[in-house]
Amino acid sequence: MATKPTLKTIWHIPDPLWKKIKPLLGKEKRPGTMGRPVVPFRVVFNGILYVLRTGCQWQHAPQIFGSGSTLHRRFQQWRRRGVFTRLWRLLLREYDAKRGIRWLWQALDSAMTKAPLGGTATGKNPTDRAKSGTKRHIVTDQRGAPLSLCVTGANRHDKRMALPVVDAITVPRPAPDAEHPQHMCGDKGYDFDDVREGFVERGYTVHIPQRGVEPKRGGRKRKAKRWVVERTHSWLNRHRRLLVRWEKNDKNYVALVHFAFSIQLYRLIVLG
Repeated sequence: MATKPTLKTIWHIPDPLWKKIKPLLGKEKRPGTMGRPVVPFRVVFNGILYVLRTGCQWQHAPQIFGSGSTLHRRFQQWRRRGVFTRLWRLLLREYDAKRGIRWLWQALDSAMTKAPLGGTATGKNPTDRAKSGTKRHIVTDQRGAPLSLCVTGANRHDKRMALPVVDAITVPRPAPDAEHPQHMCGDKGYDFDDVREGFVERGYTVHIPQRGVEPKRGGRKRKAKRWVVERTHSWLNRHRRLLVRWEKNDKNYVALVHFAFSIQLYRLIVLG
């Protein structure tokens, strides 16, 4: 039996991915010029990836990536320029061109993480003794490719974000029809009439289990594919900087999530 292709954990930006990142960063200071010693952009980007992967504080990143202040300063500069968001959208378009976004089955879900330092888009986590937390809301395609993201406080009910996160899908969504339907899967947290109606208005066939009703076993021709979005959240949490949010500024946290999205899309593209 043929084994499924795998790709090792990415700890350094591979050459094909760097070719896509480099044009987004602007001009790089040449070695030997006046001023601070030059830290190559690629080295800095690998340092940001290291922080994302390990969850360490910026000042504790290995010196091979430059100082912690250099890493954080460059990260802030590139975040303000929209580099991480643009990279995610670029790779999503490439994923669509090479493999095709699987619009047939889409899924949405949220995941709560701790946010010990508080900050914007945080709130009292109702499942963690009201400690400060944040919530990621995402939509994925049938393979688990991330299509949209919204970040809120942990106390924000999923119902209120169901339609906004769908409307935030970052690439043009084709109009569903009889020949090309689109199914939306969600858990019981989205079981509200207005949510269902909103999905129907957007052309979706809705697959949300009813609260208090045991699901029927068997008889369904096609199983709803909600598990893919749960798997994507699990992939994101392997980036330990996302598992616990240390960024007070939600825009910094969003940029890190977009970076993780980009890594996952690159893997999906490479694995084909």
